[in-house]
Amino acid sequence: MATTVTPDAISTILSNPSPDSASDLPQIVVQVLDLKLTGNRYMFNASDGMMSVRAILPSNLSSEVISGNIQNKGLIRIMDYALNEIPTKSEKYLIVTKCEVVSPALEMEIKAEVKTEEEQQNENKTKGPGFIFKTKQDMVAKSAAQIVQEQRNMAPASRMAMTRRVHPLVSLNPYQGNWTIKVRVTSKGNMRTYKNARGEGCVFNVELTDEDGTQIQATMFNEAAKKFYERFQLGKVYYISKGTLRVANKQFKTVQNDYEMNLNENSEVEEASNEAAFIPETKFSFVHIDELGPYVNGTELVDIIGVVQNVSPTMSIRRKSNNEMVPKRDITVADDTKKTVVVSLWNKLATTVGQELLDNADNSPIVAIKSLKVGDFQGISLSTLGRSTVLINPDVPEAKKLRSWYESEGKGTSMASIGSGLSPIAKGGVRSMYSDRVSLSHITSNPYLGEEKPVYFSIRASISLIKPDQTMWYRACKTCNKKVTDGMGSGYWCEGCQKNDDECSLRYIMVVRVSDGSGEAWISLFNNEAEMVIGCCADELDKFKSKEGEENLFQLKLKEATWAPHLFRVSVTQNEYNNEKRQRITVRGVAPVDFAAESKFLLEEISKKVSQ
Repeated sequence: MATTVTPDAISTILSNPSPDSASDLPQIVVQVLDLKLTGNRYMFNASDGMMSVRAILPSNLSSEVISGNIQNKGLIRIMDYALNEIPTKSEKYLIVTKCEVVSPALEMEIKAEVKTEEEQQNENKTKGPGFIFKTKQDMVAKSAAQIVQEQRNMAPASRMAMTRRVHPLVSLNPYQGNWTIKVRVTSKGNMRTYKNARGEGCVFNVELTDEDGTQIQATMFNEAAKKFYERFQLGKVYYISKGTLRVANKQFKTVQNDYEMNLNENSEVEEASNEAAFIPETKFSFVHIDELGPYVNGTELVDIIGVVQNVSPTMSIRRKSNNEMVPKRDITVADDTKKTVVVSLWNKLATTVGQELLDNADNSPIVAIKSLKVGDFQGISLSTLGRSTVLINPDVPEAKKLRSWYESEGKGTSMASIGSGLSPIAKGGVRSMYSDRVSLSHITSNPYLGEEKPVYFSIRASISLIKPDQTMWYRACKTCNKKVTDGMGSGYWCEGCQKNDDECSLRYIMVVRVSDGSGEAWISLFNNEAEMVIGCCADELDKFKSKEGEENLFQLKLKEATWAPHLFRVSVTQNEYNNEKRQRITVRGVAPVDFAAESKFLLEEISKKVSQ
């Protein structure tokens, strides 16, 4: 095994800061010195015994350090790199994008004999020509437009054989200058408008994937958004240059990358139609339906795959922000966990993909959906965003496995909604009925809770009062569950479905008082949660109320529901009524008390108190 460095390795790197091809690089073996973690990346001094340069290992090589393959005072062979100037630093940084371990840690630092300038010149004369120094013009990487134009002027075989410098996404950082990437558009968001103190504008995002499977999100504003919105097409491959990078905002990032890309109107984007096969398709990270609990009301988006069980008609929803009507369609999907979940398709997805699913609903198509928001409506529900992607009957292994399960077993299996009868302990224990547990006094004693955005808690309480004279339900459309009014002549008119029906259903919307050891509070319940508390649907309770006789079944049903303990998952918000802000507590999930699990939870809480 080699135990020495390549003479003048650092001079070789400095003379060729942006090599045209990794395959043409000479052997460059350096010693790793002063290896340490800085932020989320490892930095070190790359030394050839005479000279050294500060070097950075990208995050995908961190595992090599953690596993002990790359060690301080060890040797590595640099197989690809980029030399970048950092504006805030006077020195240059070597970005090692590909390397292999030559030797583990040596006993000491390698130091070569330092020669005088005269000795070095004499040696160079003896050896003949040394390194070839390129001009600055030769060093500048070609733009995407130049690369594509040269390709068009060449035969296909020549284009394939042509060596060009395409940077892998993993090598990019905010301090690089010129770069060109080759990527596929694996997700494209809708054009959105915004208004802030600086005025109005528009913006859209795309997710880009290179041939290594690395992803990055690119954002375009205003003129750039208008210029590139139609040019970027989902699934196509492009050469992109003249963009900028910045550290990704973890709250909004949708891909696993430390950086996000911005493209302006001067950026260059050219389609690479003949090389589409070399870039991977849309990447999914599927979550089973029964594992969605930990993601409820979180910032992390999920991908799911399932068999379509039901498709609703398109309905129009009025957006609160601008009073605009937007189309929406709900689909119910199931997977091999024998659970179902409702996915709301919005805007174009509701009218295009949603209509295609409705037309093929009898064939039980399989859908793979990327970038879904997990909400707590009806326990757990999913919604598409502008960047969401829906594929029908995708050619992926998971789809084939799911189809096989559905045809052999799933078609005749009884499915249960993931939101109904929500388990007190969600899988993974995150945001379950036992997380964020507080007393009622914790909520009622803080009038400012939920002032900026809803906050969520879990409580254990008993219903102490249900007012029998309140309006406990509303007449709802049997298709979309929205409120209906008396129709013209007869029947009931639904504004959402824009149709008249002969029948409607009743759905709960009620307020009850709950109590625990610390106090009491009024909470709001909607249909699914109220059914679990009352023990019957609103139509059935209405029939009890209408019956006359000595035994009032309506009052008896309400009495049975009181003083029964429940676990509630609640949201706390601030509502304004008569110019006065009031706290509103809404039940988002309810479950009966599992006394064994409750005892275990209390013992854990006691242990925490004792250990403090």
